[in-house]
Amino acid sequence: MGNTSYAIALGSNRRSRYGSPAETVRAAAEALRPLAVSRIRLTPALGPAGRSFANAALILASGGEPPELLAELKALEHSFGRRGGRRWGPRVLDLDIILWSQGTWADPSLSVPHPQFRTRTFVLEPLAELVPGWRDPVSGLTVRQLLTRARAASPVDRGIPRT
Repeated sequence: MGNTSYAIALGSNRRSRYGSPAETVRAAAEALRPLAVSRIRLTPALGPAGRSFANAALILASGGEPPELLAELKALEHSFGRRGGRRWGPRVLDLDIILWSQGTWADPSLSVPHPQFRTRTFVLEPLAELVPGWRDPVSGLTVRQLLTRARAASPVDRGIPRT
């Protein structure tokens, strides 16, 4: 297979040998040698993670299928100091495959598009900066349309507490 494009979400809320979470995200992006990278945003943590996250997105070209890329991303997370832990807990580096230019992929260990990306403004905002017109192969909506919906559905992401 020739080169295909992937949209990758990056996040960190713990210091690493590279420095702050934002510096960690920047170093991970550089290590991946992307075609494009969004600016880094600070966003509130979900669940028990505690500290705010530095989040970004990037577009990557790869000749491999999603499981091959996932293995590379997991190896990079590990090299940055990520260890196993609880779901949504603090992490040095989190790399997720969000979209793939070839559409969908599903096997027991991986689903592309990422199952939760449609409701996560911390993923959609940086992604919309890079590829606002990329269509989700499942819903048919563009990243920009998904972001508009996610913002409308989630006032907490805009700094408005839920009552």
